[in-house]
Amino acid sequence: MSMHKTVVIDIVGLSARLIGEHTPFIRDWAAKRQLSAIRPMLPAVTTAVQSTYVTGKWPSTHGVVGNGWYDRSDCEIKFWKQANTLVQAEKIWEKAKREDPSFTCSKMFWWYNMYSTADYSVTPRPQYRADGLKIPDCYAHPSQLRDRLQKELGQFPLFHFWGPAADIRSSRWIAEASMKVDTWHDPTLTLIYLPHLDYCLQKYGPDLSRVAGELREIDEVVADLVRFYEKKDARILLLSEYGITSVNHPVHLNRIFRKHGLISVREENGLELLDAAACKAFAVADHQIAHVYINDPSCEKEVRNILESTPGIGQLLDAEGKRQHHLDHHRSGDYVAVADEKSWFTYYYWQDDRKAPDYARVVDIHRKPGYDPVEMFMSSKLRAAYKLLRKKLGLRYVMDVIPLDATLVRGSHGRVAASSADHPVLIGTLAEDKAVYSPVDIRELIWQQLVS
Repeated sequence: MSMHKTVVIDIVGLSARLIGEHTPFIRDWAAKRQLSAIRPMLPAVTTAVQSTYVTGKWPSTHGVVGNGWYDRSDCEIKFWKQANTLVQAEKIWEKAKREDPSFTCSKMFWWYNMYSTADYSVTPRPQYRADGLKIPDCYAHPSQLRDRLQKELGQFPLFHFWGPAADIRSSRWIAEASMKVDTWHDPTLTLIYLPHLDYCLQKYGPDLSRVAGELREIDEVVADLVRFYEKKDARILLLSEYGITSVNHPVHLNRIFRKHGLISVREENGLELLDAAACKAFAVADHQIAHVYINDPSCEKEVRNILESTPGIGQLLDAEGKRQHHLDHHRSGDYVAVADEKSWFTYYYWQDDRKAPDYARVVDIHRKPGYDPVEMFMSSKLRAAYKLLRKKLGLRYVMDVIPLDATLVRGSHGRVAASSADHPVLIGTLAEDKAVYSPVDIRELIWQQLVS
């Protein structure tokens, strides 16, 4: 079986509400094709949705129940892991390889991109040096691909991929790298992840007066990619994982649990560290979803009562609720809390900011026991300039410039948005013209592009 060259471009955060005046290329390209909605899934977060798209299975099967979860076997909360083996279902490129031995796949920054069976892959991966420095870098397969790309395009702009300096430079680099890989290797299927809108929409919400320039920037990047691949006679799908909606109410579940004596911390150098395995119960916050784990079964009823009475929780999933929403996997919490329309969950557990852990004030996506969108803000440009000066002088420094004010965040995702205008989108030439597709349909729709 010979397969047709296909490209899937994931424009994170794109919804029907945002397609228009400020995205003229996407608007006009969609007008000549089909623009459909994708029904949001729980949790509507990057790693879970992407895993569903490439496997055609729900989280209850593939096991990716969020961007992070509590590993009960080694008693650690793990966020933003990268091994592809964590996705416990067959991926579309694995099926394609069986059907067509000449098939190849390029996986450009889609998540769980390390040690995958894709032929070509690139993903963020900083260097952590012995002196404590974090150096921008990426990981690639084959390994020489990393060096070739960075020789051509410059160092991967990691600090523009996430954090206070996040901007269009990272998405532009990913787009250019994708085109380089295509020129060098001509893969059959290319998956491209463009994260740019994630930054501004979480900072400001879907406020067109604030994000119009950001929309134009990503529109230009998409235009360049589409024109490049159209010249290659590729079949192109544009899609997104979720829409981002306005929020104004952070909910600190672990602080609430702490007031009830359920949280355990240990103190080191005057600072408090969450001791998850010693807690009677705790929450792993992930945007508008929180997995609640109960280590002491005797407090299960108390935990439920607390959750049911907490303002900002719109839905509480127990065992039956998790089954109904395809989250009944051993990685899920004993309860899954879903925020209401204007709320989102923080990971904060300390009561006094003076005792906040050292990682709270830095960009540290792996050590924090939950997702922290406040990492996109900076507490002081002057302080940041001072820290950069120390770096240039070769002095030791910690870039502790992240504020502890969760009210700064104005946009979030994770729950099923009420308005269809905020649902993820699918744009392309499809065999069937449907207004709405299920997330588990996406794998089959990509397959149809490959084989029809």
